[in-house]
Amino acid sequence: MRYLLFPFLLLLTACATSVPKDMPLTEQSKDLRDDDDDGVINARDKCPNTPHAAIVDNDGCPVYVANPEEGRIHILFANDSTNITTEYQSQIKEMSQFLTTHPATYIELKGYASPVGNSDYNVGLSQRRAQQVKESLLKHGIPPNRIKTIGFGDTQPVDAATTEITNTLSRRVTAQVKTSSNKVVEEWTIFTLRQN
Repeated sequence: MRYLLFPFLLLLTACATSVPKDMPLTEQSKDLRDDDDDGVINARDKCPNTPHAAIVDNDGCPVYVANPEEGRIHILFANDSTNITTEYQSQIKEMSQFLTTHPATYIELKGYASPVGNSDYNVGLSQRRAQQVKESLLKHGIPPNRIKTIGFGDTQPVDAATTEITNTLSRRVTAQVKTSSNKVVEEWTIFTLRQN
């Protein structure tokens, strides 16, 4: 077997070394550089600073997808109280971070009261609850012109199984902010981590 392998290797070596030494060299006539390494040459690249891992179109521009995000607040209050308990401080902190991350967003804080007592008093109470949440957001650096408050009083109670649960869930301040930013679609590589 060893004797058969030797001639085969000799034949392969001869093929690899049989390139003529006076072969003409071709001269590069076009500028084919790709400075941002996106696979599109500079002469055709309409987006010259593409992020490294981005999937690009034929013009060298990254492909974007909508990236919807939202922030929520749902804070419950004790009867006839505007005090925000410590369990809801994390919601206020998260909302302030959301508003800081998305400076073009605005928030409307909606205050409510339970259907107990005088309706006119409950409108003022719901407004004071919303104002209290606003003050907490202001302490986290959110500008006052980005926060609106409104008090609905006891006009929109939560429908629940019992009157007691209805009253508990109706004493609230809620808010929801939605925004959408564009996110670059990244190509898959052996270093890509799964998001789930």
